[in-house]
Order: sequence, then C-alpha cells, then structure tokens
Amino acid sequence: MTYQFNENERDTVYRVIDERRDMRHFIGGQIADEVLQRLLKAAHHAPSVGFMQPWRFIRITQPQLRESIYQVVQAERIRTAAALKERDTEFLRLKVEGVRDCAELLVVALMDKREPHIFGRRSMPEMDLASAACAIQNIWLAARAENLGMGWVSLFEPEELKALLNMPADSQPIAILCLGPVAEFYPKPMLESEDWASRQKLNTVLMENGWQDNAEADQ
Repeated sequence: MTYQFNENERDTVYRVIDERRDMRHFIGGQIADEVLQRLLKAAHHAPSVGFMQPWRFIRITQPQLRESIYQVVQAERIRTAAALKERDTEFLRLKVEGVRDCAELLVVALMDKREPHIFGRRSMPEMDLASAACAIQNIWLAARAENLGMGWVSLFEPEELKALLNMPADSQPIAILCLGPVAEFYPKPMLESEDWASRQKLNTVLMENGWQDNAEADQ
C-alpha cells in the first residue's frame, strides 16, 4: 500500500507552492553540500516525456566565470529594455537577477543529441523543454522548503552562454538559477509589488469543453 499523506503534510505542500517566489535579492552565504545535493536530486526526480531526462546542470564555481555570466545577462538586459520601448526606463529600474550575490549559481540546459528521442516528441518536440521546466520547478519548490531563495534568470543570449560554457552545438541553455539564503521572502511576487503586472484571476485562464476568450470565461 502506498503511503497516504496526512492533512498537515498535504497543507505544507500547498503552502510551499503558494509561498514560492522568484528571488532577486540574496545575502551571500553558502549552501551546505548535502542541501545542494537534495535540491539537485529533487530536480532529477522530475517527470520527463519518454523518461528522456533531458536536463543538464552546470554548477558555476569559478568567480571569473560567474562574472562573465553576469556580463552576458547585463548585455541582454539592455537589449530587452530597448525592445520594451516605452517601458524601458521602468524595466531598467527593476532588479532582474542575483548572479553576483547568490550562494550558488547553476545553468540548466537541454542535453545534446536529443533528436533520436521521439517518444512523446514526434509531434511536439518542445516537450523536452517542458520536461526540463518541471525539473526547475522541483528545485524551486525544494529550495523554498529548505528556506532558500531561488531566482530563474532568462535574460541571456543562448549562443553567448553556450560559447562561454563550451556546450555542444545541439545543446541549449534554458535557465540561469540563482540560489541561496535571503533576508526575507517577498510577501507577493516582486513584479506584482513593483506594479509591472498582476496575477490573473483563475477563471480567466480556465476553460471548459473548448476555447473561450477572457470575456466569456469571466462571466
């Protein structure tokens, strides 16, 4: 018989999900090796289409390499601001990463030689990306349960990061993860606190028996 979670255990899972935050403010420090291994194991136990396990994790331990990654992120930050046009100044005021300040820096990538994996991907090849995103979510939730912050940085040019990390041509970096102790967790998502965007109501994204636009769903 499989283990049945009790009410307190169940409620803890929902609380961790609710209190997970995309953190950008870190206070340095360290993550104990055994804790980091627990986080990575949680990521590695994510579901994957065809059990292909497409995720690869690159731990950044060289200060000079971390600084180079920071510069790659900053270059894309400027390009993103230009693309946002009238919101550029507002965007540039936001803190969008913690690359220099976090205790641990990880790069998550999709494996090379993915094309032979067609189980679940024949008509939707992007399912390898979906699988790796599940691994990232696992490490995010595990980090929150460990009272550690995590931020997902996607502001980078993939080819620049690939070259920096000597990655194979057919691999693909998808995330820079900042991990570490934080002074406090944001009471709500930072971009919501900064009035960049607000969380949509659930009924505007939930449909039944076919596609409905937001006006119909909100009724």
